[in-house]
Amino acid sequence: MSTPTITGPSPSIWVAADAIDRARPRSRQRQLGASDTACERRAAYKFHGWEPTDHVISPASVLGTYTHEGLTTAARKEFGWLVEKKVADATVRGSIDIVQLDRVTARQLPRRLRPRVPADENTVEDIKTRTVYRWDETIRYGATAPELRQVMTYARLLNSGGFADVDGQRVLARLGPIRVERIRLRYICRDNGEEFVQEIPYDPDIAEEAVWWLQRVTETEHPEQARRDFLGPGIDAACDYCPFATACWGAPANGRPVQANLVHDNEDVAKHLADYVAAHRQWSEADKLKRFVRKSVDGTDAGRYGANRLDWSEEEKKEQRPDLRAMIEIFDTLGAPIPTVPDEDRMVKALVTAGLAVPMRTVVKRPSRRIGVSAVRE
Repeated sequence: MSTPTITGPSPSIWVAADAIDRARPRSRQRQLGASDTACERRAAYKFHGWEPTDHVISPASVLGTYTHEGLTTAARKEFGWLVEKKVADATVRGSIDIVQLDRVTARQLPRRLRPRVPADENTVEDIKTRTVYRWDETIRYGATAPELRQVMTYARLLNSGGFADVDGQRVLARLGPIRVERIRLRYICRDNGEEFVQEIPYDPDIAEEAVWWLQRVTETEHPEQARRDFLGPGIDAACDYCPFATACWGAPANGRPVQANLVHDNEDVAKHLADYVAAHRQWSEADKLKRFVRKSVDGTDAGRYGANRLDWSEEEKKEQRPDLRAMIEIFDTLGAPIPTVPDEDRMVKALVTAGLAVPMRTVVKRPSRRIGVSAVRE
């Protein structure tokens, strides 16, 4: 049996995954989607039909896509939930991860489309993936403003027009408008699979805010009239993987970061420095408060306190220092005079001058405690 051989370097598997992801209809559509309500400038480039200027493979994004597909497929097969269903109006379209219908609405569908267990109220669910580094932030603060705009847009489209009348869901479209009362955001940690669910009522005010947000984009005559909602590559990951990053920020000049392209004269410098001073003042006040809290709870045991958990970690610090006792023994063996009051620095210097190794000992310093405050799930 022959042994397989590799004749050249193996291509990255992410190249294949990215190519498949870019070929999806959702990646090729030009109409604004509900998921485009994160950055106004990026949405404007898409709305005005600009071709992407950047192609950066994002493994995290691809993993998120595969996680969505696997979880929604499992939910459809196991629970009978409606998954990946299209909604749209004249301005925006979207694909809802999961829709759970209540008993009254579900009865209007053929038996094969009814959920095994109807919901108490019509529910729109969106699945989000997070890295472990943002997990505590997610549990503590919940959905971000763009995430809320996105899922409320899905709900608004269902409320106003129902499911889109497209192939594969014509039966659903015949239901007409569906009154959505509950929103669910399901967060999955990509690193360990932990799950966190946030449920909130449908909020027409947030839905209307999303309409206004999209309207501002569609009223622009040029993408640069739209606002940047992030601080650029190297600061916000949204910009690192944005297909319009170069169009938005320009190319780096003279080895400087692209943010330097925004500064053209002394007035621009003055404005940025004023922002820096204001931000530093806020940071300084926050840092003082954190140090005050650290000192205040110094005698408190680790454990849960309200919505937070307190933890302590200790780390021993070791360092090498000259061993005074051992040096005295060396001096005594050599018959060299020993100062009446041993002088560590002089003894070390004498040994080094004589070409002898300085004996060392390990000194363990008293460990310092580091505080850790994390969110507690209810």
